Amino acid sequence: MVWFQKEIRLSRSRGCHLITEDIEKIEEMEKVDVGLCNVLVKHTTASLCLNENWDPDVRADMEYMLNKLVPETTRFSHTIEGPDDMPSHVKSALLGASVNIPITNGKLNLGQWQGLWFCEHRNYGGERKLLVTIQGKAK
Repeated sequence: MVWFQKEIRLSRSRGCHLITEDIEKIEEMEKVDVGLCNVLVKHTTASLCLNENWDPDVRADMEYMLNKLVPETTRFSHTIEGPDDMPSHVKSALLGASVNIPITNGKLNLGQWQGLWFCEHRNYGGERKLLVTIQGKAK
């Protein structure tokens, strides 16, 4: 049985970003025959999700729709951290802070068009920490 945990740091602009390769290059994943990879973003104004991995327009359209669903002009009580903060909390709650992805033969077992997205909802989110936990049966 293999258990491994690693914290990685990302700094991305506002929007939805494909990060599948950032996770797949963790060497310990190669040691797992069958298992799970859990990725957790350790922040409340960013999120993770599985979605389209080919056409970058999908990520741009998702950012557009999230902003339509939760515009910064929405009247919120929590405003102390700026107009993009509370909408970012809502977007994070809608998409989620973690994903579980099966590992097969040392690789993430995703559908042909699936990729892991990191979604930065703040205008200036800065460096974000992601905790990656890999577990499974060793090769």
